[in-house]
Amino acid sequence: MSKKEIVGYVKKETMMVVVFVALAVGFVGGVLYSAYKSAPEKDAPPQGHSQVSNVQASGILELEKETALHPDNAEAWVQLGNLYFDANQVDKAILAYNRSLALVPDNPDVLTDLGVMYRRKGRPQEAIKAFDRAIQANPRQEAAYFNKGVVFLHDLKKRDEAIKAWEALVRVNPMAKVQSGELVMELIENIKAKKP
Repeated sequence: MSKKEIVGYVKKETMMVVVFVALAVGFVGGVLYSAYKSAPEKDAPPQGHSQVSNVQASGILELEKETALHPDNAEAWVQLGNLYFDANQVDKAILAYNRSLALVPDNPDVLTDLGVMYRRKGRPQEAIKAFDRAIQANPRQEAAYFNKGVVFLHDLKKRDEAIKAWEALVRVNPMAKVQSGELVMELIENIKAKKP
């Protein structure tokens, strides 16, 4: 064979350029498409407002049907309460959690979520009662201790009670952390360091 180029074949260098250009065009096209699809809709609610997704709405509808047909299904009430919780439908979540607790009174997870919903509703005393019931049902229910401290500190303005709740949490789990990654133990020390 001679060194002449064979007709019908592409040089390796040319193929590499074509592949690179195709990848670049695909990437740019993908970025533009994603930006277009993620742009806020004109009628979308402002950021921070609750918007129930289609999946949540269909799940809620299914569980509302299930609880209407089988009102003794405690797990369906819990799942319905969780969907209402996620959709920030506070009153409905409280109702669903209480229906579940009427059937299974000592579920610490449900009691903790109920406490959070009472806090969102602006009923801090009921929140504390729910957290206390959760802790009584499961003395290792870390979320209940932590949320109890939050309610005491921010809603009831009882700094010392918040510290006591968090110290109880640290006794259960010395390595417990807040969402930011800070140890609860450090949070307690920071609050104690501030003048009341």
